[in-house]
Amino acid sequence: MDKLKALVVDDESSVCEAVKAILEIEGLDVTTTISSVDAVEMVRKDGFDLIISDLKMPVMDGLLFYDKVREIESDSIFIIITAFGTIPSAVDAVKKGVYDYIPKPFTPDEVRLPLRRALEKRRLELENTTLRTQIETRYSFQNIIGNSPEIREIFRIMRHAASSESSVLVTGESGTGKELVARAIHSNSVRARKKFVTVNCGAIPEGLIESELFGHVKGSFTGAVADKKGLVEEADKGTLFLDEIGELAPQLQVKLLRILQEGEFTRIGDTLPRRVNVRVIAATNRDLKRSIAEKMFREDLFYRLNVIPIELPPLRRRTEDIPLLANHFVEKHKGKAAEKKITGIARDALQALMNYHFPGNVRELENSIEYAIAFTAGPIVQRDELPKYILEEKKLSEEARTIPLMPLKDAKHQFERSIIMAALIESGGNISEAARLLHIHRQNLQQKIHLLGIDLDSVSTAK
Repeated sequence: MDKLKALVVDDESSVCEAVKAILEIEGLDVTTTISSVDAVEMVRKDGFDLIISDLKMPVMDGLLFYDKVREIESDSIFIIITAFGTIPSAVDAVKKGVYDYIPKPFTPDEVRLPLRRALEKRRLELENTTLRTQIETRYSFQNIIGNSPEIREIFRIMRHAASSESSVLVTGESGTGKELVARAIHSNSVRARKKFVTVNCGAIPEGLIESELFGHVKGSFTGAVADKKGLVEEADKGTLFLDEIGELAPQLQVKLLRILQEGEFTRIGDTLPRRVNVRVIAATNRDLKRSIAEKMFREDLFYRLNVIPIELPPLRRRTEDIPLLANHFVEKHKGKAAEKKITGIARDALQALMNYHFPGNVRELENSIEYAIAFTAGPIVQRDELPKYILEEKKLSEEARTIPLMPLKDAKHQFERSIIMAALIESGGNISEAARLLHIHRQNLQQKIHLLGIDLDSVSTAK
């Protein structure tokens, strides 16, 4: 990084020279002037990372000079030099946005301490600005962020997919950004001006999904009081995104296969087929080849969908992307706490994030940044403001070395019981809240509690 540039402004040349000597020892490129009017032009012409100005000066005092600087250069850090009698004015200046003040007369340490804090802040701001620029120019594809070899390869495949009309199958763990990939491909394709219709195959009740997908005609079943267009028709000439495709019932897989092969479907209760022109992108966190072996998923449908496969790696396999992602999410969410004037995230906070394994992947990272923004005082998100479980990751990994060896089946049973117990204790025995913490359905959690023999009365009072 190039030397940071500083401007020292004081109507006493001896003060300028004294401050300049201290700043140059700290490695800054220093310019001085005894005229605040001249200083305004210097800022306008060159720009500075740091400005140190006397508060009381002829023609234009330090506060008016500060206002002029802010009109020209919003990023420079501004420090006031003030005599003892004007300290209240200096405190008011800090409330106004001045970074700090130095009393006059001063010792070298009274200059160095606020200076070093200011320089650390400035360097962090510049690093974060660089990362933001990288995100915007080199490392992003429609809000998908990264520069790891894995993500660069995915960008390459996505560009080819966007220029194609072939079906795409996006696979990866929950939270890796499968829908983002689907939307990015659609937005960069010839269908970008047409609809992007999302269907979560696992979220719609089994009795409703056929009607939701393919529509129905009036009188085809109880409650069908009018003809209804399905989501497949809604996506005509656009893109149909089938999320959690592995949850689609076998009888509906046949209908979807017909759309992919023939471009035709039939509404429930109708006899006439309808034509549709849709580009299908599907996504799943399941192993579809295993589902095929278990007769839960049609092999012919798999190969129709898997023309362009995109496998998204978990975040733990691309930790070098975490700083880029973290800064992207700071930018995305800092507006929710605009009064804190958040500019970035500290290095040790980024390191803590890189040390964490993120089972919830990019979605969990984003939630962690949003949490930290809520708790930070600003302007830099600090390590201790991250969620506590992230900071405890290293401690937990060390504890894992003391776990006794046992059959994997027993270990999985013991872990599942422990993690469910922890969620129940955290939620005070509230099953719905515990299910939310574990990202599973309430009914599923109730079954596991019964099978594992967990006593709800004992856990509800354990916290």
